[in-house]
Amino acid sequence: MHQRRCYSDRSVDSQKGNAVDTPVSTPQSEMSASKPRIRVGIGGWTFEPWRGSFYPAGLAHSKELQYASRQLTAIEVNGTYYSTFKPPTFAKWRDETPEGFVFSLKANRFATHRRVLADAGDSIARFVDSGISELKGKLGPIVWQFMPTKAFEPGDFEAFLALLPQQVEGLHLHHALDVRHPSFATPAFVALARRYGCVPVYTDSDQFPAIADAEADFAYLRLMRSQADVPTGYTPEAIAQWAQGVRSWTSGQRPRDVFVYFINGAKERAPAGAMELLRQLGTTPSRAA
Repeated sequence: MHQRRCYSDRSVDSQKGNAVDTPVSTPQSEMSASKPRIRVGIGGWTFEPWRGSFYPAGLAHSKELQYASRQLTAIEVNGTYYSTFKPPTFAKWRDETPEGFVFSLKANRFATHRRVLADAGDSIARFVDSGISELKGKLGPIVWQFMPTKAFEPGDFEAFLALLPQQVEGLHLHHALDVRHPSFATPAFVALARRYGCVPVYTDSDQFPAIADAEADFAYLRLMRSQADVPTGYTPEAIAQWAQGVRSWTSGQRPRDVFVYFINGAKERAPAGAMELLRQLGTTPSRAA
């Protein structure tokens, strides 16, 4: 259970979810210009073991997104990592979900699964211009997931970050970097990401480094240790510790938005874990049409 961690002034403990605070003077993020948002969800919404456990028996497959988006407050879309979707699809997702719901999108792997990241410009543009702006206010962070074998090469990685657009169709874009090689667990990476307004993904996993940036504009957590023999994946006690960490990010001198996804691990337990965290946070998903 040992983690490779990179901490700056504020970080989340990978086992307890506790935050360690040191005053910082960077300006409050645009994303949290009003009351900070907490978004908790799962990866995708189509998974056969969820039928009869998370989804009511007999629910049509076409109604799964409508149902999931009224039990949770966010979904991380994995399909965009493997395939290219068209604008009407994003518009359909937007219209099927209630106000306040958010989609995080995994960017297409053609942009990140390459030896030379500096050459990713066309793939990045193709993804960003594919119609994601149709989500409008329901567009959350874009997650750029890199290969576990891709080591940190500062020059090449900076060239990639310089290619990331700041907006599309008038929507400001928020970029989360899901790096998976241990060489990224260094202050140099955190500083580089911060320079380009990007946020390291904090991964609770045995396999990947856990990296948090105290001065990031938002927090993006992927909880990957769900256990099949625990009804909520993580025990309620562990979830309470994550809830404490989440609250620390959304309070204090510099409150920030937080996105938390129960993902991978014992995936069948993910919805129950996400709903338990929402319950402990006192957050009620919107049920509006």
